[in-house]
Amino acid sequence: MMLNKKKLEKFRNLLQQQLDELSSNENKTKEEIVVKDSFADLTDRASHETDQQFELRIRDRERKLKNKIKKTLLKIDDNTFGICESCGDYITEERLLARPVTDLCINCKMDQEHEEKHYDD
Repeated sequence: MMLNKKKLEKFRNLLQQQLDELSSNENKTKEEIVVKDSFADLTDRASHETDQQFELRIRDRERKLKNKIKKTLLKIDDNTFGICESCGDYITEERLLARPVTDLCINCKMDQEHEEKHYDD
């Protein structure tokens, strides 16, 4: 079922809020990452580097999510939001609420995961 304008606007606001939050986190990380030239203890240095690597992995995931959010916002603009990219059917509102950036309806997603599972075997 196609979403009405009010619901589309609700999703747009939700996605924009997520995008703003991710951008804020990204800016905080840039400010917080400081390279220290000397550490009193090698363990402190290793701990600091591990923390930085962990933080960078999180930010990389967030960067990918930001790209998905931007793509989804464009879909709202061109009236393709909520349409499965695989079969062309409408994605249920419940699924969109759970994962607004989804590109696939639940059946196509399950098929994709099934194929990936067999491919990995």
